[in-house]
Amino acid sequence: MRDATLCSSEMRHHYILVNKPFGVLSQFTPEGDRPTLRNLGSFPPTVYPAGRLDADSEGLLLLTDDNEVKHRLTEPRFQHPRTYLVQVEQVPTEEALENLRSGVTIEKRKTRPVEVRLLDKEPDLPLRVVPIRFRKNVSTAWLEMSLREGRNRQVRRMTASIGHPTLRLVRIRIGVLSLEGLSVGEHRELTRSEIIHLRQSLNLSA
Repeated sequence: MRDATLCSSEMRHHYILVNKPFGVLSQFTPEGDRPTLRNLGSFPPTVYPAGRLDADSEGLLLLTDDNEVKHRLTEPRFQHPRTYLVQVEQVPTEEALENLRSGVTIEKRKTRPVEVRLLDKEPDLPLRVVPIRFRKNVSTAWLEMSLREGRNRQVRRMTASIGHPTLRLVRIRIGVLSLEGLSVGEHRELTRSEIIHLRQSLNLSA
């Protein structure tokens, strides 16, 4: 019965993972001469991103026409986690990391607590198409941050608030969905088991 239901769901909806490159807008509508998702391939006309990434951010996007899934992923009250690899200027102290974990004030409103850890080595990521602008004699560090809200440019504003501007930002997970195995600029449909897992993780029937 579950398989029959899911087959019906698959006929109705699309679920597409995209590894968005730097500089690409998270939309299909043209905006000047800036590249959009249309530049990454042909997509069903009904799908839209379930949450965005800024043009200067990279990584995982989910495109879907399943409005239930989009609502659960983007509505703040569901507090659905998103995980990022974040390269920042200089190495944050433990005190600075604790400030991030407990929440910082952005535009007179405190952010929700986040999970943050300092990586002991640079993550295995492909080089960015547009190289990072390093400052001479200024060290850098990589953080892994998991947020449960999606305010405008939140990660960048949070790291800036503790004195560590973001140099590079890559989203690697959206809840149970992962960037693993998806090269920059590539996209693929979710498998049947991934759709089941995704919908169950959002407390939706498969």
